Amino acid sequence: MKNKLSCFCILFSLGGTAYGLLEIIWRRHTHWSMILTGGLCFAALYKIFRSIGICTMRLKCLIGCTVITITELLSGFVFNYCFKLCVWDYSSHRFNFCGQICPFYSMLWAFLTIPVTHICSFIDRKFHLV
Repeated sequence: MKNKLSCFCILFSLGGTAYGLLEIIWRRHTHWSMILTGGLCFAALYKIFRSIGICTMRLKCLIGCTVITITELLSGFVFNYCFKLCVWDYSSHRFNFCGQICPFYSMLWAFLTIPVTHICSFIDRKFHLV
């Protein structure tokens, strides 16, 4: 597949679907905005991991944690503040920032990066997208 848009759509759909299912398992529900956020995160991480090549899992987890946390913060400001959708609120968590991000979930994003890394490697070996 050489068309970058269709490759992005495949990665976006895979990440959005996986994240939506993960949210349903974790919180018993999800929101369409989380599918968009998950899709963007997965496509971005695939592209980043492919461009940096071989590096430690620790570095990949740090990158994944950072990318997902920043995306969650931006999504939170758009969906929760601008559109007033109240998709999530981390205000009850310690050291939260505006109720949109917190260290607890950032740590979970670091651990979530481990399977994401393996999925990205598999996709790259089998399909060589983007």
